[in-house]
Amino acid sequence: MASAAELDIIVYGASGFTGRLVAAYLASRYGSSGGVNWAMAGRSLEKLAAVRDEIGAPAETPLIAADASDPASLDAMVDRTKAVLTTVGPYQLYGTALVAACAKAGTDYLDLCGEPAWMRQMIDAHHATAQASGARIVFSCGFDSIPFELGVFFLQETAKAQLGAPVSRVKGRVRKMRGTHSGGTAASMKATIAAAARDPSVLRLLKNPFALTPGFEGPKQPLGLLPHYDADVGGWVAPFVMAAINTRNVHRSNALMGHPWGTDFVYDEMMVAGTEAIASAIAGAIQAMAGPGGPKPGEGPSKEEREAGFYDILFLGISTNGQQIRTAVAGDMDPGYGSTSKMITESAICLVHDSTDVAGGIWTPGAAMRSRLVDRLIAHAGLTFTVEGER
Repeated sequence: MASAAELDIIVYGASGFTGRLVAAYLASRYGSSGGVNWAMAGRSLEKLAAVRDEIGAPAETPLIAADASDPASLDAMVDRTKAVLTTVGPYQLYGTALVAACAKAGTDYLDLCGEPAWMRQMIDAHHATAQASGARIVFSCGFDSIPFELGVFFLQETAKAQLGAPVSRVKGRVRKMRGTHSGGTAASMKATIAAAARDPSVLRLLKNPFALTPGFEGPKQPLGLLPHYDADVGGWVAPFVMAAINTRNVHRSNALMGHPWGTDFVYDEMMVAGTEAIASAIAGAIQAMAGPGGPKPGEGPSKEEREAGFYDILFLGISTNGQQIRTAVAGDMDPGYGSTSKMITESAICLVHDSTDVAGGIWTPGAAMRSRLVDRLIAHAGLTFTVEGER
């Protein structure tokens, strides 16, 4: 890690919609005296200055010109900081050079990526380099996939405390959610579909639940593609749009930690729908996400809409003897923007300030920061992690 760098965190893409929310959160919570030395970066210094003034960031907040198409500008940026927090996606289009620059320089990297095929390409290309340089490359630090990845971690820690051992079967069930998916999420889905159409190897990765665990293939996993009645939750469940990335990250976490949940671990995610008709409607809406319409990158909900949003996710663990343990993760803002901007910011601070013992390599947030990140998200980011009991 670039421990002698002048800055703790650079927010790359700070003039975009989500990047602006990240910068605003840093300005409001950490300001100029909150112990975090941060800067804003993007293509236009003029736009960055306007955002800085608009969000009330300190006038002395550094502004840095950097462009994904200009590798020299990326190199200059990563040399100045301990960590780059990037909201510039789709990452398969705009993130490759930045990951390479951070891995080479020993600079930490955090993003909001939900693009498993690209993530696997980055693991194959840069994991060894990051291990050698000390760079901690951490993908998926937003709604995909922190509440789910850390939700499974929290459930397994609870299972060890209450049942004496982790469980080999976990169900993630989204019970309630208000808020739109982000324009970046939709753009990433469309870019991934286009990449799969060009390259059959991308499609094979997308179908593989262990796409992010090179060298390890676990047991058959539920596909989660069709609505069905789930007796454990007492209602119908529907496909969940983020399951394709969240499940891969959960399996990578298990692998990175040395398979504490077992090499036979099975995990899936669905959305609680109540009735068969609602479940079918949700499944149809998910298929429409990859089409035209919906928010575009750079667009998003109003402050009032973000603050009215929320989510509540049940994690149900089932032991080999049939015992059940239930935990939940909830967030106090809309998932795709308000909560995500807080989660990635606190992840960056946790990585730089609280996790200097973590070695270089390509990580998931949970495997790298574990309970330290859980505690920080509870304290600062509006998340709750609760135990709902045994059955």
